[in-house]
Amino acid sequence: MRASVTRAAEGFDRRSFTVDEVLRMQEAGIISEDENFELIDGEIVPMPAKTHLDELLKSALTLAVIPALPKLLWLGVASTVYLTPKTSVEPDLVIYPRGLKLETVKGSDIVLAIEVALTSLPYDRGLKSRLYARHGVQEFWVVDAAQRRTYVHRAPSGESWTETSERGPDDALSHPALPGFSLKLADV
Repeated sequence: MRASVTRAAEGFDRRSFTVDEVLRMQEAGIISEDENFELIDGEIVPMPAKTHLDELLKSALTLAVIPALPKLLWLGVASTVYLTPKTSVEPDLVIYPRGLKLETVKGSDIVLAIEVALTSLPYDRGLKSRLYARHGVQEFWVVDAAQRRTYVHRAPSGESWTETSERGPDDALSHPALPGFSLKLADV
């Protein structure tokens, strides 16, 4: 039996992995548990280390979301979400229905996914945005940490979004599922 492969841009096959295989590699110590990566359609994608600015904005968002979180929702911080057997991602913040085990959360269960981006901005606004839309994430925000701008994506359709908008640093971020949540990134 031939292993599953993907085709690289240069035409060479690459070995495709499943989430289960990657988890077993972590258990065996082949991949360190502290390595920062995502599995996208079977390919291990190393992620850059977080900066102080990434962490500052992620913390500010977390602290603003928690008091506004209704009892029926749960907040995951840098939690691994398994979208398919070959795709796992780690959004900075993810809001989903309380009572679901994280391992069972599917894209359409996700009320809001937030990525805080500095060096990963093109990846998050491009491939990651299409990936979240494809899997039915209800709303997706990409926070440009350097500019303190937020790209808001709503109503997924195929691999794109029906509604997209941009919020500046002085615009209040809010979400209908989070009563009382309001945050201006300029204030952080």
